[in-house]
Amino acid sequence: MLATEIKERKLEKERVVNACFPALTLSGLSAEELKDLCRELNSKIDVVDEARYDIEVKVDKNVIELQALNQKITGLKGAKRPNLKRVKKTTDDMLGACGDNSKLMKADFKVNLKTVKKEEEKKEEVNDWRKNVEALSGMEGRMKKFNAGQ
Repeated sequence: MLATEIKERKLEKERVVNACFPALTLSGLSAEELKDLCRELNSKIDVVDEARYDIEVKVDKNVIELQALNQKITGLKGAKRPNLKRVKKTTDDMLGACGDNSKLMKADFKVNLKTVKKEEEKKEEVNDWRKNVEALSGMEGRMKKFNAGQ
């Protein structure tokens, strides 16, 4: 069925081409007549190429115009984003959503976390600096600092 339709289309195409463009009879033509025929065919080709180029330019211009109009339409519509809802899931729910429950063990991630104790910062006692200046002045004061550090 399809093969017959394809053959019919080919035959129809050949008939239309033969009707529009008669076969060239080159036998019995002199060299000058052949040159004239070639010039005539080249001029027809040039006319067709110009028309094809003009049509391509029009098509490209229309495509650019369509793209600009589509951009304006999307700009006027604006991009609507759906409101996302915050969903709270427990660890068991997340593991259950993964698939096979028999293979997964229930895990409580909070139990496996290490506990970190915050170390309190050592605060130096704030003393009156004027008293320390007199006590630490000279070599004796430096020795006191040295001995205190050990």
